[in-house]
Amino acid sequence: MSLETPDKIRSLQRKLYCKAKAEPAFRFYILYDKICREDVLLRAYTLARANAGAPGVDGMTFGQIEGAGVDAWLAGLREDLVSKTYQPDPVRRVMIPKPGGGERPLGIPTIRDRVVQAAAKIVLEPIFEAGFEDSAYGYRPRRSAIDAVKETHRLLCRGYTDVVDADLSKYFDTIPHADLLRSVARRVLDRNVLRLIKLWLQVPVEERDGDGKRHMSGGKSSTRGTPQGGVASPLLSVIYMNRFLKHWRLTGRGEVFHAHVISYADDFVILSRGHAEEALTWTRAVMTKLGLTLNEAKTSVKNARREGFDFLGYTLGPRHLPNGGRWYLGASSSKKSMQRVKVKIGELLVPGNKGAWDEVRARLNRVLRGWSAYFSYGALASAYEAVDQHVYDRTRHFLRQRHKVQGRGADQFSREHVYGELAVRCLRRERSRSSPWALR
Repeated sequence: MSLETPDKIRSLQRKLYCKAKAEPAFRFYILYDKICREDVLLRAYTLARANAGAPGVDGMTFGQIEGAGVDAWLAGLREDLVSKTYQPDPVRRVMIPKPGGGERPLGIPTIRDRVVQAAAKIVLEPIFEAGFEDSAYGYRPRRSAIDAVKETHRLLCRGYTDVVDADLSKYFDTIPHADLLRSVARRVLDRNVLRLIKLWLQVPVEERDGDGKRHMSGGKSSTRGTPQGGVASPLLSVIYMNRFLKHWRLTGRGEVFHAHVISYADDFVILSRGHAEEALTWTRAVMTKLGLTLNEAKTSVKNARREGFDFLGYTLGPRHLPNGGRWYLGASSSKKSMQRVKVKIGELLVPGNKGAWDEVRARLNRVLRGWSAYFSYGALASAYEAVDQHVYDRTRHFLRQRHKVQGRGADQFSREHVYGELAVRCLRRERSRSSPWALR
């Protein structure tokens, strides 16, 4: 299945975007029929298939669907949508570890529900994309977290160094349903589309305890939250956060506070010239009106000329050139990000891993490739060298134990051997070859 968007669907999205962009007050009354289109549902299935993912509460897998025939399965789903008998299944909730400790809930809808949500996203996203604020970067086409980091760094270098490092408490879990639906209805008044969204917001959640006993929560009594893991949830979260960003612009806060907001979903910073405390007070009041809460323990005001702050995995703030050189405002991977990749490397290169070296190396290189692709901006030399050294130490220890080599194994598994004949990815070497001026 090709991941390239078919021309007919691209044309539909372009028309919806252009209409929404040209007429900001226009409200779309007829969209449900487009979600039900055969080509849109097929495209939605293709996207869901590419993302893979675990089965939902019904246990249905992509392999089972394809074994029975995708066309017939999609035809049955379309019939349910057209007849308006479609009802989402409960979401299977699992707990996944958080990078900073603890756990966060992840909802896993059934494939059937993922496909319908993806179809709705195909139709709705261009409409809302036309009205999103420029300061919003999260979950948007052709925008990324790196773009947000770059813009933050650019503003720091322009003198916006009084920073509100903000954090919203359980944002996805606390978005008020009624206010979110009103935000959607400002652009979309198709009652069947609004009904779909409400169904997804109020879908029951299934959890199983250690004994396998089933527990249900949520459902129609639920009034807050968008299940993390749902295909539609990221778009809905940006729609709601856009209320804050739009209110910031319309009330002229940028001029009043001499400040800019950079937002990535629930993670945002306010960069000001001398008015960070006032911006924080205003933000706290507005978030309360929106039914949201700042996490006071993780929200702070900082002078970026004197101390760094973490944003989207990067640390931004004062740095010094090597050998006691002058200071400058820079960006680099945060200590937490460094620690996370080291933990992943350590979990892979454990003595109990009996996999073939080719497979172990391939998995290791995938981890390194993904990490370096994200941390490809700013001051990289020391971070890359630290990761390379950790990779070498862990690889040498792993191979020494596997081959029962006495001592440290430095002679048998030298750095040159590990990064040469054994073909382990060396971040510093690759970066210096591609853009040596970026390493400092």
